[in-house]
Amino acid sequence: MNQHTVKAYGDELNQITAEVARMGGLAEAQVSDAIDSVARRDIALARAVVERDLKLDALHRDIEKKAIRLIALRQPVASDLRRTLGAMKMASDLERTGDLAKNIAKRALILAESEPMQPLTRSIERMGRLVSTRLRDVLDAYTASELDRAVAVWQTDDEVDEHYNSLFRELLTYMMGDPRTIGACTHLLFMAKNLERIGDHATNIAETVHYEITGDDMLGERPRAHPGAEDEASTPNLTTSH
Repeated sequence: MNQHTVKAYGDELNQITAEVARMGGLAEAQVSDAIDSVARRDIALARAVVERDLKLDALHRDIEKKAIRLIALRQPVASDLRRTLGAMKMASDLERTGDLAKNIAKRALILAESEPMQPLTRSIERMGRLVSTRLRDVLDAYTASELDRAVAVWQTDDEVDEHYNSLFRELLTYMMGDPRTIGACTHLLFMAKNLERIGDHATNIAETVHYEITGDDMLGERPRAHPGAEDEASTPNLTTSH
């Protein structure tokens, strides 16, 4: 390739990487704001999270389109190909993260109409802060190409699972003790499951960063806490679609 072609190719690849980083920042803000909307019973913020999800969807489509075009026209190899494929995988994880944050915000709107349940809300907030930290760390690892930081996120995957299992048991105790709390606790349970899934997407991103930098897959199974509850996919959704 001549110098002009090489520069254009590099610019295209850097633009895709920059858009993934931008999408990551938006997804991180979505998760943080969704948690805040639950903790503060903030209806306006919850609605904003729901509305902003369209931006993530649009970015996802744009990144995929540009990555496919680059592969078709430039035929990247080695690390450039890994960067391009990694961008597509990360955009998919970030788009799904945004969907899960939107689901949390939708349930926050419903909970805002019921009596406050401060102890349980604080438990959701603690789990949410943990997930937000993991997401921020892995996105920082991506932008800075820090392999050790990405691996650290991958190695602590079980922390989110442990929080989820603990919160699941706490919610069951409340529901058995007072049937009037079943409705609200069910929404909180789905929120916790959404947070657990966001943690899984952060781990997916860590694996993508590892592959992009090293060219190798992560070895071994992900650290896992003991299973505590059924997956939301196998549980009927009471009020919102996913």
